[in-house]
Amino acid sequence: MKTYEILVSGHVQRVGFRACIKKVAINLGIAGETMNLADGRVRVIATAEPVILEKFISMLYGCNRVVIRDLQVFDHGFTDFKEFSIIRQALKK
Repeated sequence: MKTYEILVSGHVQRVGFRACIKKVAINLGIAGETMNLADGRVRVIATAEPVILEKFISMLYGCNRVVIRDLQVFDHGFTDFKEFSIIRQALKK
């Protein structure tokens, strides 16, 4: 199991992207969280097998109404999430 931090920029807020992320994650059995950032990006922390995480990342491009301009993936310290959730409070810059 691995945990990735994914930062997505573009037209990704106010278009239902976090709900799409959650739906894709649940369908793939991924645990983690997603949140809007104050700078306009969306942050995702996701835990699963690496091959599942790669599939997850590729499926994010299929979310409706979203225009992804940049997607960065970083290794994150393993985090054992119980489920996948949307964090409603944006982080400060």
